[in-house]
Amino acid sequence: MTRRVVVTGTGMLTAVGLTVEETWGNIKNGVSGAAPITHFDTTNYKVKLAAEVKGFDPEDYIDKKDVRRRDPYQHFAAVAAQQAVAESGFDSLSAEQRRRASVLIGSAVGGMATYHNNIMVLEETENPRKVTPFGITMVIADGASNQLSVEYGAGGPSCVPVSACASGADCIGMAFDLIRAGRIDYALAGASEYPIIPLGIATFDRAGACTHEQIRPFDKNRSGMIFGDGAGVVVLEELEAAKARGANILAELAGYGCSSDAAHITAPHPEGLGAAEAMREALKSGQVNPDEIDYINAHGTATALNDSMETKAIKSVFGERAYNIPVSSTKSMTGHAMGGSAAMESVFAVLSIRDNVAPPTINYETPDPECDLDYVPNEAREVEINCAMSNSFGFGGHNSVLIYKTFND
Repeated sequence: MTRRVVVTGTGMLTAVGLTVEETWGNIKNGVSGAAPITHFDTTNYKVKLAAEVKGFDPEDYIDKKDVRRRDPYQHFAAVAAQQAVAESGFDSLSAEQRRRASVLIGSAVGGMATYHNNIMVLEETENPRKVTPFGITMVIADGASNQLSVEYGAGGPSCVPVSACASGADCIGMAFDLIRAGRIDYALAGASEYPIIPLGIATFDRAGACTHEQIRPFDKNRSGMIFGDGAGVVVLEELEAAKARGANILAELAGYGCSSDAAHITAPHPEGLGAAEAMREALKSGQVNPDEIDYINAHGTATALNDSMETKAIKSVFGERAYNIPVSSTKSMTGHAMGGSAAMESVFAVLSIRDNVAPPTINYETPDPECDLDYVPNEAREVEINCAMSNSFGFGGHNSVLIYKTFND
């Protein structure tokens, strides 16, 4: 018998909120997190906008000593995990139960801020003794997962997949597979990013991926993404384990699919073949009929290649019904937090089911003939949602898809 996986907790920090409910309220209201970059001086940069987490002081949540020993992306991960743990009651697990729990909280790029800052220190001082002794654990992409597995005493696997902007979805998917396979019963899963640093902005701008204005997913006049930062975390549990401890079940994680385009180091497959394959695999693994999908949270980066590819892939999988499925890009509000976005968008999928609301794609003004689906333009829509799909794609052709359902015992 297939073991079922349920969601019992959520946590997040985004450019539009420091909690799940604050973020979700602003997402439903179409609030943009885009604002002038404050993390560094942008005088010499064309890119001036990003979706930074605002009003966040890690010392409000984390011991001052640990703040100094962690990269900002790890601060975000720790706080999102705190929220998810509090909602789920994960911290009430016994020592024996924690041996069958995993922390799988990843990142596309890890501690870029620490890496950048310590290079600057080394160049300015020419003194290697000035470099932080915690640099390795602050930089590595599995650093947050390792730190939090220690903090929560989780003895299951804490290795994390690194798959560019699909990293958060693959961390959740890996946790899903481990629970289904009987390896573990509980998991904290998701991803976190802090990519808004000089090197991050410069490299993505040079690659032609960034816009110099507001992000406009699926709009004919879209011109690229804006960076975001933040984190998303979910608590996953095997159904019977969750029921045994009286956990509040928010939704069921029913399916997970992943694939590789094997086509290009940055550009997606133009016809969306890999993306469509990941969607089909998620449907198959969850035994979900395509007609059951009520909402799709799109990858929706507002790059010309991604938006047209994703539209083609959705049409390939859903046929004529694709035109009747609400599809939205919440990146139009949160910006693109790389691997962290995939985890944030999983939380949005769960909340869309809870509230029967399809969030909007803001800044949508001019339809594109190549992107002709229902992108829920500019205003949220009340619609019955029992089954939601979350798409996440990444540089290198990574495609990861998660399917969430209303929980029915």
